Amino acid sequence: MDLIQKNFGFGCMRLPMNGGEVDKKQVCEMVDVFLRAGFNYFDTAHGYLDGKSELAIRDCLAKRHPRDCFILTNKLTAPYFDRQEEIRPFFEKQLAWCGVDYFDFYLMHAQGTENFEKFKRCKAYETALELKEEGKIRHFGISFHDRAEVLEQILTEYPQVEVVQIQFNYVDYDDSAIESRKCYEICRKHEKPVIVMEPVRGGSLASLPKAAEEVFGALKGGSPASYAIRFAAGFEGIRMVLSGMSTLEQMKENIGFMKEFEPLSEKEKEAVEQVREIFHSMNLIPCTACRYCTAGCPKKISIPDLFACMNAKKTFQNWNSDFYYNSVHTKQNGKASDCIKCGKCEEICPQHLKIRELLVSVAEEFEKKA
Repeated sequence: MDLIQKNFGFGCMRLPMNGGEVDKKQVCEMVDVFLRAGFNYFDTAHGYLDGKSELAIRDCLAKRHPRDCFILTNKLTAPYFDRQEEIRPFFEKQLAWCGVDYFDFYLMHAQGTENFEKFKRCKAYETALELKEEGKIRHFGISFHDRAEVLEQILTEYPQVEVVQIQFNYVDYDDSAIESRKCYEICRKHEKPVIVMEPVRGGSLASLPKAAEEVFGALKGGSPASYAIRFAAGFEGIRMVLSGMSTLEQMKENIGFMKEFEPLSEKEKEAVEQVREIFHSMNLIPCTACRYCTAGCPKKISIPDLFACMNAKKTFQNWNSDFYYNSVHTKQNGKASDCIKCGKCEEICPQHLKIRELLVSVAEEFEKKA
């Protein structure tokens, strides 16, 4: 882990898009700016952008920069194997898709009660450790979405885990569903370095309701996103904070305050606490727009976009959300009322949301009969 130069990483789940394809010209520029600033950590997975994230890594990073100047993390995700024999061929494809011959970090992806049982049954952890022995993986870890007690179980059964990636931000810190603080404390107990995902909660902590904006505005300092990322990066044992940057402007802004990182001051911590309370009082849907739920939806419902409309309606209370719901997000895709309640979305949701129930509420809000 000594190769990591700074505690800020480029999460490649929300790359800039041009139509349905990755805007590789912009990604190349983002990669170059990121590396020139002294940062070198990149994170991807095969499920990100339906496999296009890995190909962007190959074309925009691996083909254009020496292998020893960047750190690359990839993941083994449950939908892409059903038997141990399928893991190695999939891993070799991932190397090819990314254009590299080893991964610096390889994570057992989205670990939780159900996924962990499948990974154990298929001896995925053992296979990854064999790949490490062969030099195809330098460090072995997990990304985690579940209760703290499950994380305790995994780290107890597999002390070989070197690093843990958890969802960690100021809104989810004491959330009873996410248990960010408790998961962080389990990592500290087992002396595992922590990689943070979703520090800005899928972008929802960058665009705040007016009352929250005013709290941060009174500080006359950085942007809402800067406070969110600095909150996460300020804890002891946090080795890396990832940001899923989708524009060059976002990247330049984040580099600006992370290049010479300073933890939040006491005054800034108080402001963060106020903003947290504002969010909790609004009862918003805690969707991070990872979009894992959309690929398998038989009715092609753009679930994260519909949830975003619902949250925006609660936050801003204007006509704009209705317009986007009716004229953009359901124009070519299913409406919330089209849900057949198959449950595929809930099986894969990292946030463990009751999506079927939430879609009923969305339909009631946006599909009112005239």
